[in-house]
Amino acid sequence: MKMLPCFLVATFCLGLSASLQAELSLPHFFSDHMVLQRERAAAVWGKASPQAEVTLEFKGKTASAKADEKGRWRTSIETGAADAKGATLSVKSGPDSVAINDVLVGEVWLASGQSNMAFTMNRAPANADIIAKADYPGLRMFNAPLVTAAEPQEDIDGAWTQSSPETVPGYSAVAFFFALKLHQDLGVPVGVLKTAWGGKPVETFTSREALNTLPGTKEMVDKLLAEAASYDAAKAQAAYEASLKKWQETMAAAKGRPAQDRKRLPKRPAAPKPPLETEGKPGVLFNAMINPFAGYTIRGAIWYQGEANAKPGAVPYDQTLPLMIRDWRQRWADDFSFYFVQLANFHAPSTAPGTPDPWALLQDRMRHILTSTPKTGMAIINEVGEANDIHPKDKKTPGERLARWALAKDYGRDIIYSGPLFKSSQVEGGAVRVTFDQAGSGLKARDGAALKRFEIAGADHAWKWADAKIDGKDSVIISSVEVKQPVAVRYAWAANPEGANLVNSDGLPASIFRTDDWSDVEVAAPAPAVDERRALATEIKTLNAKLQSMDRKSAEALELRKKVQELLTQYKATAPKK
Repeated sequence: MKMLPCFLVATFCLGLSASLQAELSLPHFFSDHMVLQRERAAAVWGKASPQAEVTLEFKGKTASAKADEKGRWRTSIETGAADAKGATLSVKSGPDSVAINDVLVGEVWLASGQSNMAFTMNRAPANADIIAKADYPGLRMFNAPLVTAAEPQEDIDGAWTQSSPETVPGYSAVAFFFALKLHQDLGVPVGVLKTAWGGKPVETFTSREALNTLPGTKEMVDKLLAEAASYDAAKAQAAYEASLKKWQETMAAAKGRPAQDRKRLPKRPAAPKPPLETEGKPGVLFNAMINPFAGYTIRGAIWYQGEANAKPGAVPYDQTLPLMIRDWRQRWADDFSFYFVQLANFHAPSTAPGTPDPWALLQDRMRHILTSTPKTGMAIINEVGEANDIHPKDKKTPGERLARWALAKDYGRDIIYSGPLFKSSQVEGGAVRVTFDQAGSGLKARDGAALKRFEIAGADHAWKWADAKIDGKDSVIISSVEVKQPVAVRYAWAANPEGANLVNSDGLPASIFRTDDWSDVEVAAPAPAVDERRALATEIKTLNAKLQSMDRKSAEALELRKKVQELLTQYKATAPKK
């Protein structure tokens, strides 16, 4: 065998050595101004050279780890008591070192959900004075960007900032008010990892592995994987470009038109994305916006979401949210506290008892999670919503009501932490007695008037408005002259239960509830024929957009117009009968 020249061997070895080296690094949330969970061994992780030793030092404590064959390492370091004085977390591996400065020790929470959690402080004019005075160096937030991923990610962009009039405008309002109450009541630093995206369903924040364990959500995953398998990037791009060209032509033609005409103009078409990278699809936001944080030592999580799941035919929310909670806790290897906001009142107020509504049904299913899933809590806000706005401006109320749960359950404060919650019911002659938990020193009507929004029904399932009177500290007697032999009661059963006024001694509102298990609460999902018409309409629109960019006399265009005519015939055939 011919020997290689010595200088080539040396060069090869140096190149091999360089290829095995990896710069010491940590995810973005291990960075300046971060907050570590107090009185815990806080997890820290990152990357280094394969098999390299990594050493951490923080406030006199040390910890070490050895990187695996891929360079990943993980360890934990004791944090001690809360400390508002910034310290340095040093990480070293061989010649490399990273210094993370101004690290506080206190309470850490994860905040997630959809638009009402993403809703920032600057979107509510009433917050202007609060923002101007928001100089709280011990209150900090990490704002995660809106990103998607087909596979679970290990890092996410973003930076920690401390609360100030300059930074707070971009903070989640619910998370800010939650953190501020903890910060002021506990007198310790509070850090929040905020990762939320508006308009997205619970299943996108849940891993596909977990979704596959529930029949209803497994169907979603199977559908997504089928879409991914048949996705044609070139075809999607061509359709997008055709739609974009048509939109541009429409906008150009609209110049100079009256404002009332311009309001009806179409939105700019969105660029295509592969299904596995499309926000809202099962598991996609878990991969990109939840998994990177998995393992970061926290006290608990707060959650404001559900609007995107309040629709007919949805997989029941008291299945899907507990599934996500279990999934997260497993990923963190920690049964941390999980507190969520019950949906606010929304839509026009209903005026008839027994009106089915998917919004009310989801609110009630949220209530059931309190008993089915340990270490959960629910902020009831059915009096602070806005009929015409799914994003109520009052975020102080939900934030502080979430904080009540944490103060009571995690920090041992002897306070009333919830509005009245249904406990039990019993028929007594021609009436029904309902007993509540969380009555405080006694139930009352918020406005001092008669109790409203109680419904009662007999075995015929015919709902009637009921008379309701407080009887004792924690009970309400419900009856109606129209229902001689009552069997069931409901309260605040509406998307917007205007007039619902049962509260406890702290003025916290009672949750929606029902004592029955009847199926009249369900709203039918769209019929398959409706879905078929929608699909046909979408395809016709896409093909027409493509025709706009083609030579109308070409053979391809003639064939395409023939296809459109066939689809139009199908579309008309599926029209609902009059």
